[in-house]
Amino acid sequence: MRVILLTQHYPRWAGDGRAAELSSLVRALIRRGISVRVVAAGERTAEGHIDGVPVRWVKATGRDAAPEHESTSAVAAPLRWTQLVRLWPALRRAAGLELARGADLVHAHGWAPAGAAAPPKLPLVLTVQEPDGAVLRRSRFAARLAAPLLRRATLVTAVSRQIGELVQKVAGRFVEPTHIHRLPLDSRGLPWTRGGKGAVVMSRLDSPGRVELALQTSSLLASHGHQLSLTIIGDGPNRTMLEQQAALLGISAVTKFLGDLPADQARSHLLHADLALVTGRGDATGPPALEALIAGVPVVACWDSGGAVEIVPESGAGRLCLPSPEAMSECVLSLLADRDRLPMARLVGEAWRARLAPDHVAELCAGWYRDAVGR
Repeated sequence: MRVILLTQHYPRWAGDGRAAELSSLVRALIRRGISVRVVAAGERTAEGHIDGVPVRWVKATGRDAAPEHESTSAVAAPLRWTQLVRLWPALRRAAGLELARGADLVHAHGWAPAGAAAPPKLPLVLTVQEPDGAVLRRSRFAARLAAPLLRRATLVTAVSRQIGELVQKVAGRFVEPTHIHRLPLDSRGLPWTRGGKGAVVMSRLDSPGRVELALQTSSLLASHGHQLSLTIIGDGPNRTMLEQQAALLGISAVTKFLGDLPADQARSHLLHADLALVTGRGDATGPPALEALIAGVPVVACWDSGGAVEIVPESGAGRLCLPSPEAMSECVLSLLADRDRLPMARLVGEAWRARLAPDHVAELCAGWYRDAVGR
């Protein structure tokens, strides 16, 4: 089986944390005997190898090389269409060059620009990811653009049940339960949390992230004699406002804003966390909840958190609550009072580690590829 993998984001060098989950999937596919050649946006047009994987880079400048959490935001902003328009044909030309070398199918990660750039001559497996879900919910124009591609794809997969339901709403295309699975998380050698340093929040610091809810929860707990230290990992336009709010609430001494961190550094903070707070809304809440659980960290999330609701248990290793400081405070105290919270979180984490192991996800992908080629 020869596969062209199309993506906007891929590691730029060995050990780069950017799109590490996709890199681990590609290496696992190659271990299964599947030939994979990657076409991705990069800082210059070039060919090379990353961890033994052949990669063809397409030069992306400015907004074309946006951060992963904004990978499809250009679709929702008309002023940024020029960058997307430049990147889409460049990816398609690069995919065409790889097609000339021989291929059985294309696996595109993200509908724009990767899916839109897929050569029409080959079967297309299209994986709809969290950023896709965010922009399809936010923009009717983007949904109208995406619908024909979602219907045309030979096989559509989604990283969560909610995104699968969104595909059906946008394009009338049912995503089968067997085609819903998250990208891998390589957790080999990752220690379990020892606790002792309060709560970790991993979120974009913007309005959907609602990190102010974590600050208000910490303040409310402090007013009742319970200190909850906060380690906030992430950055965004609301950072200054949130730092000022922490000062006004009197919790600056127990609140750390660390900004964006590489995956390995973020995980090092989870190894000392008593729990994780997921305050945001939307599909982007799923990965932080998973990162916490695979480190054995219990999670408190909100009922309207979107992706996290499919992951966080209602008892034992987690709690689900209304999006209010009062409700979240009650769940935090309930979780911290549970002596079995860490053993239970470890059990849940072990299950997720097995489910998200790169070799397991690669096995699923290989089955999807066989189905797509056979159709």
